[in-house]
Parts: sequence; structure tokens; C-alpha cells
Amino acid sequence: MKRLHIHLKTQDLDKTVGFYTAMFGKEPDRIEADYAKWLLDDPRAHVSVSSHGGAPGVDHAGISVVTREDLDEIAERLRARGDALMEETETTCCYAKSNKYWARDPQGAVWELFQTFDTSETYGAEPDRDILTEHQAAKDTSEACCTPQSPS
Repeated sequence: MKRLHIHLKTQDLDKTVGFYTAMFGKEPDRIEADYAKWLLDDPRAHVSVSSHGGAPGVDHAGISVVTREDLDEIAERLRARGDALMEETETTCCYAKSNKYWARDPQGAVWELFQTFDTSETYGAEPDRDILTEHQAAKDTSEACCTPQSPS
């Protein structure tokens, strides 16, 4: 099973939790002083909010998968296109232990592809996604708008 994942940054967690609890019609599946998460079946989504750094709003989108095989399959499709991925194995983030890949789409939107295998008592560290920005900038400047792409 796959779920669309959206992570939002907020300056007021209590108000944000109240809003999404009303919108989704259910309490969060996990709530901490700085974080909340809903695992929804209708629509099939994993929505989380946190008060950790960054500007308020959408921080990143993602795909949550059940197995490591599903995770690696998505990563291989992106690699086949020549997209940069940043891999994190057995990392702790958002009160969960996960294997994950980070990617940026052509417009720079951040995507988190992850397989969670356990919970954590700590939020964990924010990943350093600068390597993806640097790779995307280099790729963008090396590709002209109307030049056919050579096969990789």
C-alpha cells in the first residue's frame, strides 16, 4: 500500500491540529508537543505538521510505502531518468525510524520517499537536502530548453 505524504510547517501547532482534525474528521494518529500525524484511508494520505524550522506552509510532499522493495523500485525509476537522490537508511525523523530517499522535481519541489519500520521517542534530525539543490542547479544550467537530450 502506498500513501501520498504531505508535511506542513506551522507556527501554531494547536490551531493547525484543530483545523486538520476538523477537516479530516478524526484526531491525529500521533501527537507530540511539536508534531502531529494523520494516517488517512479516505483519501489515502499521510499528513503531518511540525513546528520545526523553516517557513510555514508546505515543506515537502512524499510517498510512504510499506516495503523496502517498493521504496527501491521508485528510486530506480527516478535514477533511470538521471534524477539525483539522497538516500538515508535507518534514519530517525518525525518520531519514526525509516529508510528514505529525497528528490527534487524539475521545479525544485522536495519529495520524500520513505518506508517506516518502527516508531521513535524522539523527533530526530532535519535532513540536509542542499546536495539535491546543487545537483539540480548543475543539471538545469547544462540543459538548454530546446536541445534534444542525449540518452544517459
